[in-house]
Amino acid sequence: MAKFHEIKVKDVMKETADTTVVTFDIPEELKEDFKFRQGQHLTLRKEIDGEDVRRSYSLCSSPLDKEWRVAVKQIPTGKFSSFINKELKAGDHLEVMKPSGEFGVEVSTDRPKNYIVFVAGSGITPILSMVKTHLASEPESTFKLFYLNKNAKSIIFKEELEQLRNKYFGRLEIYYFLTREQRDIPLFNGRFDSQKLELLTNTFIDVEDTAECFICGPEEMIFFLKDELIKVGLPEDQIHYELFVTGLSKEDKKRTEKALENKFEGTKVTILDGGKEFHFGMTNDYDNILDAALGAGADLPFACKGGVCSTCKCKLVEGSVEMKLNYALEDDEVAQNYVLSCQSVPTSEKVVVDFDV
Repeated sequence: MAKFHEIKVKDVMKETADTTVVTFDIPEELKEDFKFRQGQHLTLRKEIDGEDVRRSYSLCSSPLDKEWRVAVKQIPTGKFSSFINKELKAGDHLEVMKPSGEFGVEVSTDRPKNYIVFVAGSGITPILSMVKTHLASEPESTFKLFYLNKNAKSIIFKEELEQLRNKYFGRLEIYYFLTREQRDIPLFNGRFDSQKLELLTNTFIDVEDTAECFICGPEEMIFFLKDELIKVGLPEDQIHYELFVTGLSKEDKKRTEKALENKFEGTKVTILDGGKEFHFGMTNDYDNILDAALGAGADLPFACKGGVCSTCKCKLVEGSVEMKLNYALEDDEVAQNYVLSCQSVPTSEKVVVDFDV
């Protein structure tokens, strides 16, 4: 069962013209449940205009801060982001799930690491949490941050990043790239491309000495960078990424169409959740297990419904499904039969999924 807690908003602060930072006042009795690892996110819920709207936002605070902060960039047509940026105020309450998510790596206590990061816009939110945590907990580790924005005024957390650079002088290097504002050095103008990557890996990045790489931003940027970095010798298992739901690309549409071609009509579905069973039959109104279950009256955890956040993750116990999209589960999780219920199209007569594992 999706467990939300009514949490008071401690502070609301404008970071840039279109980005708001929200700090939550987690009560003492929930602080143990709300412990988090750098890179994780909070799922928020609010009824807006009669609709149950849920969104996941990365924690930008470090676990060491003992604070729970998220940054929300307004999307012109986004119901939740518009509410946060225009209406939310300190003292209000929001429904919040405990932290979740798999982005990032554990703190390394046995050896120093050199990290590289590529990020665009509001993708800085989980990265800020990582930078603060790893640099404070790993006294000899370093970070190189390559940060893409439209212009200087749109750089989220610029002041805080500069303070961190001064605090960890020589261990945190930051390179700003702008797409709509000209810099004196051509390298830092425009988006990441093959020529830039070649210059960066020849000048700023020691691939052999890189322990981990984090990428956070839109899909096109992430997979371009991943492919380019693999080409120059960075092992794929050292590249970690998180992307945003920005609408279906052509490739997404092809993958979705392929999954739907194999859909079984009239699948009988059993949901295991909270120690109970919930049974329903798939109808033509829905193509995935999550939406069909919600339509039948089930109360299940979800947020983005885009195959990104993993809030709706469950384990396939019986039957078969095909996921339209999957940007949240690692290969080893898929091998263990974990699926994203929001993307799972039933392809067998009977399907059983377990949300308790």
